[in-house]
Amino acid sequence: MKHVMLVEDEVELAQLVRDYLEAAGFEVSMFHDGQEAYDSFLQRKPSLMLLDLMVPRMDGLTICRKVREQSDIPIIMVTARTEEIDRVLGLNMGADDYLCKPFSPKELVARVQAVLRRLERKAEPEENNLFRMDKAQQRIWYQQKSLNLTPTEFRLLELFLEHVGQVYSRAQLLDHINPDSFDVADRVIDSHIKNLRRKISDAAETGNRHEWVQAVYGVGYRFEYPED
Repeated sequence: MKHVMLVEDEVELAQLVRDYLEAAGFEVSMFHDGQEAYDSFLQRKPSLMLLDLMVPRMDGLTICRKVREQSDIPIIMVTARTEEIDRVLGLNMGADDYLCKPFSPKELVARVQAVLRRLERKAEPEENNLFRMDKAQQRIWYQQKSLNLTPTEFRLLELFLEHVGQVYSRAQLLDHINPDSFDVADRVIDSHIKNLRRKISDAAETGNRHEWVQAVYGVGYRFEYPED
């Protein structure tokens, strides 16, 4: 049974989330205090941490940073603060996903399950062989079909394929493709992503509507394989 550590200072919300997670088959330990949660983490590492940003004694960002110094367990941050800078800051500190209040408990359970599935895929890198990459030639094939990428598109897809499920802000992606650029607007990434999606879609089988490069609202993009 997967163990989820739930760190949330709103007692009623925490109890509701715990009930949904337990109904989905998870073991849940619940904390309303950041310091107590971190002390418990030091004693027993959970399978995943659900971490509210604003908890007493030790805030969520501090907990995330301290946990990341010693563990790569998946972390989903939950908060009522919806500003983009808060989201990016949380992800830069090592959070795997971000959920803003108010949210559906069913959606939260789905996010937990999705993050854990991504972790299992990373542990089995040979599971999906749809893409083949040759770094020396800077070429990538989808099901034996060359994607005919520009150098910029190659660098983006290379990053996504090597970090499936990882969320990147536009600024991070821009820095990856052109670290010396100071004046280019980060929205130029949207154009590259659009072209990348089109080229993968053109190479995919007819009727395949999966969106490989997914937008994460207010943050950026991540690459995902289909569920099946």
